Amino acid sequence: MSDANVSAILLDIEGTTTPIEFVYEVLFPFARQHVKEFIHQHRESADVRADIAGLRAEYLADMESGKEPPRWRDDADDSWLESVTAYVHWQMKQDRKSTALKSLQGKIWEAGYLSGSLLGQVYPDVPPAFARWRKQEKQIYIYSSGSILAQKLLFAHTSDGDLSGYINDYFDTTTGAKTTSSSYHAIAKRVGLPAREILFLSDVTAELDAAQETRMKTALCTRSGSSQPSGSHRIVKSLDSVSP
Repeated sequence: MSDANVSAILLDIEGTTTPIEFVYEVLFPFARQHVKEFIHQHRESADVRADIAGLRAEYLADMESGKEPPRWRDDADDSWLESVTAYVHWQMKQDRKSTALKSLQGKIWEAGYLSGSLLGQVYPDVPPAFARWRKQEKQIYIYSSGSILAQKLLFAHTSDGDLSGYINDYFDTTTGAKTTSSSYHAIAKRVGLPAREILFLSDVTAELDAAQETRMKTALCTRSGSSQPSGSHRIVKSLDSVSP
């Protein structure tokens, strides 16, 4: 398929560049297992405290809306640590797209990547696609609900080596929800290109619908027989088919 009028390629991560199983069977369990220890060790860090303040605000909002999160106690250090850990686990069980949660997870994963306990995974067609697009002078961007830190770490520490040099920039939920068209307007403005010159690839139809509203080109990535309806989006089963 020809993408001759495309100047930039915007990529989702889960199910597009990276197996969903890696996220749910490796990254999430790692964060869940190490969150208590990490907070205990880094509780004086301003960045970690900011994440926890964000989580506390979300906890209060959950209480007000009757969602019944696990009780948050501040009356003693031990109970506070247990409370934060339980609330993080509760949010993760719901697969919350919380900016504070994603930021904290990114920090936990950073420790894992730097220690060698974690190694990022990408599909086999990703490294050659990145190299091909760079040779063709295409810009490459990532947009994921995971934090920018988590995105950078994944691509910098893959089993195929450091792929971060191919990537121009990263976007996360601080830009906006992935199912909201204003997020894609903001991305187009940030990269300095008309939306029609950007191709967005994702395995989620609702995200593609939002991007299409801005006149971005779109493609539904169906890595393993996705049941997502394609709608008006073209289907790609491999990044090998995405080239000018």
